[in-house]
Amino acid sequence: MSITAVRARGVRIPVKAGISQSTRKLVQRDYVIVTIEDSETEAVGVGVSYVGTAGGRSAAEAIDDVLASTLLGADPGDIAGLWARLYQESLMQGRRGMVVRCLAAIDIALWDLAGKRAGQPLARLLGGRSGGIPAYASGGYYRAGDPDPAATVRAEIELNRSLGFVDHKIKVGGLRPTEDAKRVAAAIEVIDGTGRLAVDANNAYGTPAEAILATRILERAAGDAGLRWMEEPLSPEDIAGHARIASAVDTPVATGEIHQTRWEFQSLLTQNAAAILQADAGVVGGVSEWLTIARTALTFGVPVAPHWHANLHVHLVAASENGLVVEHFSKDKGIYNLEEIMTPESRLAFVDGQVIVPERPGIGWEFDEAMIGKYEL
Repeated sequence: MSITAVRARGVRIPVKAGISQSTRKLVQRDYVIVTIEDSETEAVGVGVSYVGTAGGRSAAEAIDDVLASTLLGADPGDIAGLWARLYQESLMQGRRGMVVRCLAAIDIALWDLAGKRAGQPLARLLGGRSGGIPAYASGGYYRAGDPDPAATVRAEIELNRSLGFVDHKIKVGGLRPTEDAKRVAAAIEVIDGTGRLAVDANNAYGTPAEAILATRILERAAGDAGLRWMEEPLSPEDIAGHARIASAVDTPVATGEIHQTRWEFQSLLTQNAAAILQADAGVVGGVSEWLTIARTALTFGVPVAPHWHANLHVHLVAASENGLVVEHFSKDKGIYNLEEIMTPESRLAFVDGQVIVPERPGIGWEFDEAMIGKYEL
């Protein structure tokens, strides 16, 4: 059995107008979609990585120019060996950044293909469980011209609760800490002791001292309920700074959504820079590298709460002893817009604050070719 075809496509999908996080306005999201075919089955493996607010075309070209030749003719079941060869092949083109996201999409496609060949959902293939997996409702973005940000957060938490979610996350760092504190207080009031609130700064704070001050202000706003975690307070490069924050505040520090490969996570773990890792399989290097990171984190007693891509990460949390929770975005919020190009029946189901492990072989996602064509770059 050998790989006979590799196809990479970049897509650009618009998001709802006027939303932002602390460090950037969101107008669109670019993804790279990879399909892999083999010589013995009719199944097609599909992998996806979020590239950013631009770069989808460049990612597809990187796969075509740098990585695809390593795959053609290779055994698709040799996923570990292919990861090592692809990483070696990419050393001169980046080692990190977009090229590793491309490697991730390929690795994800190989695992999807493996599940389809075996006739099993990815979670089961990895030795995981089925059924419901704990999730939290993510969102709380800033909105341009919002006259009452606290009221907007309050309404969104009420929406989350109406959908069955008890745990929530909102953005911080885009306003002065005292103004963000009003948004936190509004969310805590609606939650009313029935769930937990996490906050996400998206690298907003310039120094550890600034982040510590902001976190303490938000902690006071949360009162006795506390905060589940403070996410990405600093640049991902400042691992020592994250460790300093972690030792100075009561709220657990979470980070890792932009970090890549086992080596960067090794630094986070050995420097006690995070109480929760947020490894994203589409960023770190794929399913293979995510599993390596999760198992390493387990030896440090650190849980993993993956960032983004609930459709994929539901399988990985289900198959990991230290998988904590899945991040979920309601499709109606228009934030996790990858589901715009999925067939309705393959979109991730959720009930009572849990996401349901798909029963289809592989990852379970199916993409609408007409919708891909609509947004293809």
